[in-house]
Amino acid sequence: MKNAVVLLSGGLDSTTTLAIATDQGYRVHALTFQYGQRHAHEIEAAKRIAKRYEVSQHHVFPISLDRFGGSALTTDDIDVPTLRSDEEIGTGIPVTYVPARNTVFLSIALAWAEVLHAQDIFIGVNALDYSGYPDCRPEFIKAFETTANLATKAGVEHHAPFRIHTPLIDLTKGEIIRRGLSLGVDYGVTITCYAPSEDGRACGQCDACNLRIKGFTENNIADPAPYNT
Repeated sequence: MKNAVVLLSGGLDSTTTLAIATDQGYRVHALTFQYGQRHAHEIEAAKRIAKRYEVSQHHVFPISLDRFGGSALTTDDIDVPTLRSDEEIGTGIPVTYVPARNTVFLSIALAWAEVLHAQDIFIGVNALDYSGYPDCRPEFIKAFETTANLATKAGVEHHAPFRIHTPLIDLTKGEIIRRGLSLGVDYGVTITCYAPSEDGRACGQCDACNLRIKGFTENNIADPAPYNT
């Protein structure tokens, strides 16, 4: 079995990505970031998911991106937008964008992969049903993969290059859910919401909830996750 580092946020996309990596026969090392997000529910979800999939290792890595602010996900000074239309969601870069988040996350994942002698890093970015984040685009992933092989000892000295796997990048949310269901993913234990209640119920109104609900609707099934509305 080959080692792989899988970024696991506890959400729908990252859990599906973990299921795909497991199905492909990788020995999974899951990496979750406690980056100063406004709620810890997704971290607890990631712990449950990692345990369910019996990953080889699961690290919750602390990093204080909230010190910089600049995002509705890391500061109370910026409100999470709600009830936006599909057109609004697909236009511009929203205030929920966390500056350079995936660049930071992938850099840390790369460091761990090099220590593990793992060539493969999985991340659940998506370039179709996404909220305008620049670090979810194929161009970014390709550029980072190039950087990974230029900036590491393993990349320079060995013939086996690092690969950044993005199995969801060209799928709609509905297609992602169908793929996950075919692999037995229990989406009831995942959390996608940007602004959940204190007991972990999704708001049903933020961009992440809207896209998630749309995906389940396209599959003619109810989302098993708990909602406030």
